[in-house]
Amino acid sequence: MWPSRRRMPRFEMQAPLDVTVLRSGIPDTVPGRTVNLSERGIGAVMAGELTAGETVGLELHLPMAADPLRGRAMVKYQDKLRCGMEFVGFTAEQQAAIRDWAKAANVESEKDVTQEPEKQALAPNVSNKREATEARKPDTKGGDARAAEKAPPKSAGAPGSEEGASRKAAFKELRSNEFKRRWITGPWSIILILVLIWAAIGLAIFWWRWNRSWAELESGLDNGNAAAAEKPQAQVSAEVMERLVIHRVEPVYPAEARQSNLQGIIALDIVVGRDGSVVSMHALNGPDVLARAAMDALRWWKFEPYRINGVPAVVETTVAVEFKR
Repeated sequence: MWPSRRRMPRFEMQAPLDVTVLRSGIPDTVPGRTVNLSERGIGAVMAGELTAGETVGLELHLPMAADPLRGRAMVKYQDKLRCGMEFVGFTAEQQAAIRDWAKAANVESEKDVTQEPEKQALAPNVSNKREATEARKPDTKGGDARAAEKAPPKSAGAPGSEEGASRKAAFKELRSNEFKRRWITGPWSIILILVLIWAAIGLAIFWWRWNRSWAELESGLDNGNAAAAEKPQAQVSAEVMERLVIHRVEPVYPAEARQSNLQGIIALDIVVGRDGSVVSMHALNGPDVLARAAMDALRWWKFEPYRINGVPAVVETTVAVEFKR
């Protein structure tokens, strides 16, 4: 085994750890858990990758310390999610606290190691009797079962042990929390917020246009009803109103009228409002099928407003529509 190149011995320890690093001028906190510790440095498993050579902020929660230790450290090496850091900004009191804790932890571990053989030596007869009893029992188990009984117990932290399972669960939880934090503070959340804002703006514009269209339609209906309610101020000849037509729609010859060979001229009495639109009409002669076709076309006619003393007026006139094959 190669000799350790560390200046200070490190002791195994598992404790929560928070590392703060500046990325693009924004502080980013990466959670982790310590693996070993000395008064000069620390080894840890992090939920995110760090960069060797960068200086980070540390917040270390020692098991026997009332308050967390805070300071700065430099990342010395990085291997996937495992990293080693050397303390940079820790005070002498903080280093002394770490040294005292490491000594206490080392004493406890040595005490456990020395007490284990003593416990085994206290009851040699019991173990011997138990082995003799087991030897006298009939062999009802297979070779695989005997091999499993003779297999040494799994060491703490080994794959498949309870400690190893707890470490894996803690590491998965750290990765999950890191993923959630990066999603909340990452660019995807900003893109989602922008999409929602644009969608809200689009819905607001659509709602405004829809209300405006309805308002214009209702305003037009109100104006038409008001004009229809007014009595015509003058009776104008068909020749004069013919010269004021600015938009004309030709009537559709009904199919049933063609089959019945119906044709002729339909005269209609119409009222033109101040805005030049046809506000009311009724046929003066002809079959109903031709009269309805003529009125359907005249609804869309548009006239220049007829003026009396320079003021637009509601007038009445006569229009003739011809149907022929």
